[in-house]
Amino acid sequence: MNSNLDTVIKSAVVLILNESIEKERDNYLQVSSYERSTECQDYRNGYYERDFTMSIGKIKLKVPITRNGDFFPSVFEKYDRCNQALVLSMLEVCF
Repeated sequence: MNSNLDTVIKSAVVLILNESIEKERDNYLQVSSYERSTECQDYRNGYYERDFTMSIGKIKLKVPITRNGDFFPSVFEKYDRCNQALVLSMLEVCF
């Protein structure tokens, strides 16, 4: 039972973080997916997987990248694989 709860929590955290990172990239590019703009100076260029260690365990995030490579999500500091402040802020948002 406890293992199932851990899996559900990890899945929920992954979904929330992936969506948050995706929205952050949309704001960076100033366009949504499949939307075109003459003011767009960079383009979507896929994803890469990144491990992120939290108190609930290690999770894999889909980190979006841009063609120029200038976008970096604020969810974690560059080269940082673990962030306790993120766990606390997510708990505040959820509850």
